[in-house]
Amino acid sequence: MPTLVASDVPYANSVNPQWVRLLDILQMNVEFTLCEGAELFRPNGSRVLDFLSGYCVHNTGHNHPRIISALKEELARSGPVMLQSNVPELAGELAERLCDRAGGRLKKVHFTNSGSEGVEAAIKFARARTRRDGLVYTEGAFHGLTCGALSLMGNEFWREGFGPLLPDTQQVPFGDLKSLEAELSTKECAAFIVETMQGEGGIRIPGAPYLQEAQSLCRQYGSLLILDEVQTGMYRTGRFLAAQHFNLDPDMVILAKALSGGLIPVGAVLMTDDVYNSVYSSLHRAIIHTSTYSENNLAMRTGLATLDVLESEGLAARATALGQYLRQRLQETLAKYEMVKEVRGQGLFCGVEFQAPRQWTLRASYEAFKRIHPGMFGQMLVMNLFREKGILTQMCGNNFQVLKVAPPLVVTDAQIDEFVSKVGEVVESIHSSTTFWTEALGLARRVVNI
Repeated sequence: MPTLVASDVPYANSVNPQWVRLLDILQMNVEFTLCEGAELFRPNGSRVLDFLSGYCVHNTGHNHPRIISALKEELARSGPVMLQSNVPELAGELAERLCDRAGGRLKKVHFTNSGSEGVEAAIKFARARTRRDGLVYTEGAFHGLTCGALSLMGNEFWREGFGPLLPDTQQVPFGDLKSLEAELSTKECAAFIVETMQGEGGIRIPGAPYLQEAQSLCRQYGSLLILDEVQTGMYRTGRFLAAQHFNLDPDMVILAKALSGGLIPVGAVLMTDDVYNSVYSSLHRAIIHTSTYSENNLAMRTGLATLDVLESEGLAARATALGQYLRQRLQETLAKYEMVKEVRGQGLFCGVEFQAPRQWTLRASYEAFKRIHPGMFGQMLVMNLFREKGILTQMCGNNFQVLKVAPPLVVTDAQIDEFVSKVGEVVESIHSSTTFWTEALGLARRVVNI
């Protein structure tokens, strides 16, 4: 195993030694000294292109100077950051802007520190509004790793070892209206919570009728429609919400990640007046659900500055145009390779799905990888892109066959061309060279559990 460098020792000793070990194994444990836009720079001056965006955190790019400037100005004011006994004006301003851009019946906002915390709030609020306990979620979903959020995810990898989770939760296949109606028709379900477009499930973009019909079913049977837009919101797909591609009118929407500008954690649950009034129903219940840090001025200023950048720099239009260009270039470059099944996405929320090869020489190695670990092929692909080509990305967390392609919305045409070219080179090596496969088998021999 690699030896820890001096800077790793405190982290390995006191935080998460297994994370250090995994990065070492994948040869991705490197230091970055400067991060700007879509580029990450190492101490030796070499550059890495970021096509992961911190799982859709960095929509405005890394360390956007206008957001940093807004934070500096807020700090210089020495105002009431977390006084807890005042009305935070910036929270009201940010809430108004979020509701205005979301549209429909979404008129109130509860601020959080993360997407997971937003999911927890949405669970409580849905139960308060409906006086029901049941919750329906989809196969392949990823909603977060707190206990409530974890109860809405069926993948045992994330759940194993954490004991009983919330009862009265039920999984249905993503896109399957018949199964959804079977659950909702019991009239015991408080809500159907769903990612408008699945991220860790494999960049799955539903057909237009699915979510519209799901919304109709929720209304028919008295359940709320909750949309998890933690990855897809904030113009990632070309619209403020991915829901706007489908003309949806949900009861709640959960935002986080990119609302932070990549600098200060902030999340938000947008909701209807009916949902809000069922929770904050009287003076007695004015603080019935709150969080110490949720409306602090630094987070609110960050959210406002992030919206300013996204909108003044036209990043929604860039996401649409460059997303189309990115998928077209990937399709043209990868079409001839039998292991590439599909390139798909919306805006700059894209994925490349791989499949088992037909050639027996390739298939034997591929199947050997799967026996070692289902994620082995994908991690070797990610490792090669990073180590050999200077590209940072990752496989989807619930679908190891799909490479997530989600650069910052400030990415340039030239950076997209570079990414596509380098992905093409790695995929070519997978199909024509034994090096990729022999290196991976060597990696497997060095570790027992990856």
